Amino acid sequence: MPASKTSTTDSATDKQKLSHTEQHYFDSYDHYGIHEEMLQDSVRTLSYRNAIIQNKDLFKDKVVLDVGCGTGILSMFAAKHGAKHVIGVDMSSIIEMARELVELNGFSDKITLLRGKLEDVVLPYDKVDIIISEWMGYFLLYESMLDTVLYARDRYLVEDGLIFPDKCSIHIAGLEDSEFKQEKMNYWHDVYGFDYSPFIPLIMKEPIVDTVDNNLVNTTRCKLIEFDLNTVKLEDLSFKADFKVEAKRQDWINGVICWFDTVFPAPKGETPITFSTGAHAPYTHWKQTVFYLADDLECEAGDILKGTVTCSPNNRNNRDLDVKIDYDFIAKGVAGAERSKKNENTYLMH
Repeated sequence: MPASKTSTTDSATDKQKLSHTEQHYFDSYDHYGIHEEMLQDSVRTLSYRNAIIQNKDLFKDKVVLDVGCGTGILSMFAAKHGAKHVIGVDMSSIIEMARELVELNGFSDKITLLRGKLEDVVLPYDKVDIIISEWMGYFLLYESMLDTVLYARDRYLVEDGLIFPDKCSIHIAGLEDSEFKQEKMNYWHDVYGFDYSPFIPLIMKEPIVDTVDNNLVNTTRCKLIEFDLNTVKLEDLSFKADFKVEAKRQDWINGVICWFDTVFPAPKGETPITFSTGAHAPYTHWKQTVFYLADDLECEAGDILKGTVTCSPNNRNNRDLDVKIDYDFIAKGVAGAERSKKNENTYLMH
């Protein structure tokens, strides 16, 4: 079994040859702080552990690939619960710490760590039985490694092999957030006595990632799109999806909130391990993503907000996302025609 390639000189990828944006992305995972946040996210970490334990019979004596292994926690879960061998791959220098942790916890004979981009490393096995990866980003796809996971699937996964998790879906709802939205916009009208309002369109184009109080969500929910990692193709990650939600009370709809849900494989007849990153669910480090709308929509219970979300990687940096939301607000009842609105907003997640 090859030794762990964890020193800078042994990396299968020359970081200096990567684009500036790619270097910045991998550098962000060098520091322990981001891994501390992910490890302390118990919903995330325990979901992976519990899914592996639930499927321990399927992990027994299998070869597992951990894509973007970070500190090696998922690799050690897999090794502890029956895997014959685990290969962890990561580009960032945190893999040095992962090697130390693997040795400290007695898994050096079961876990091989390789430094570099997955597309560049040479695995000690031609094929693997299971892929595990925590690839999800904000709004599911922002800065995500899903393209790398799909490369691993197509290049290394045996036929009928397993991917953990194997299904993820993006959801949308309307929300009232007048106070924060106004505070965010009004600041630019008077900056130390000067009008800085040209900044407002720029601010509006940038979604906010934050924890939203579930009481602010004032419409029904709608699933925008679901990705099945067993079959999804790279081109499917650029998507256009319709939505339709219904107002639950008299209120204002100032924006839409998006989140993702995750599902792991389960043995036949058993309920799969799942988790949600929505405002209605326990906290995760992914929080929620808020897109403020150009209009403040005055709604009554039963009013309909429908539209289309278009999402694709940004041309200049494919880890950033271009998002467009076309919406048609159909108000009924008193002053319904006046309250109804149609508009189109564009955003950049970067």
